[in-house]
Amino acid sequence: MPPKSPAESAIRVRPVPVPAPSTVRVLGVPLALTDYDEMLEWIAAVIGSRRRGYLCACNVHAVMASREDSELRAALLGSTLNVPDGQPLVWALNALGHPLTSRVYGPELMTRACTQAAEEGHRFYLYGGRNQGALVQLALNLRQRHPGIRIVGGYSPPHRELSEEERTAVAAEINRSRADVVWVGIGVPKQEKWMAEMRARLETPLLVGVGAAFDFHAGLVPQAPNWLQESGLEWAYRLSHEPRRLWKRYLRYNPLFLGSFARQLSEHRRIERGPWGRSGR
Repeated sequence: MPPKSPAESAIRVRPVPVPAPSTVRVLGVPLALTDYDEMLEWIAAVIGSRRRGYLCACNVHAVMASREDSELRAALLGSTLNVPDGQPLVWALNALGHPLTSRVYGPELMTRACTQAAEEGHRFYLYGGRNQGALVQLALNLRQRHPGIRIVGGYSPPHRELSEEERTAVAAEINRSRADVVWVGIGVPKQEKWMAEMRARLETPLLVGVGAAFDFHAGLVPQAPNWLQESGLEWAYRLSHEPRRLWKRYLRYNPLFLGSFARQLSEHRRIERGPWGRSGR
């Protein structure tokens, strides 16, 4: 009998449970209590077990948009993990009593995963980018910054809904690549919905949605200085660079988040106090 191809072997591997970080819901969206080191270990474990899942890097925009978009909501609730990509979400988790020290920022997670992949031989596929030229530049930059990294394919989809034939062709191409991780950079909510829809079609163990990371790493859009990121003002920096595209997102969702989370926090503290007005701890 001829030996099985890697793709055939992957299909027949029984998933092995991979311990995942605990989660806490912020406005109904479960967010992982984790950090970069734990997430790199988790990614490597998922790849090693051939378990199939998808990870969403969540910011305020994703959390708030999911309250109005049922498909996005379902994608976030159906993900393997959602990590707190935005600093305000870290503060929200802190306020709920969980002492996270930093966010798990999608672009930074991708950078660290690339460093790990260059050492361990993980195979990456890139799905997204503004156009094919931008995707080529992204792949070139990653190869220059992480010598030895194995980027086994990429596709920049058109700015429209893919036909069934196109989805089938994309799935076939990704499966042929034998990628360990598909990095998805087509923005919220498209990337979350794409991962939820395509998960069952793909043999790749892990899909990771990282939004603007593709633009940052391709050199198309500058990243905010670290001090702005840490102060939770990255949104203002991005708004100043892309006002026409981002002004509705930030000016609408940021105030809505503050009001909605204030109500969640108030209810959380009421429950903690208990019926007699004392802390329930």
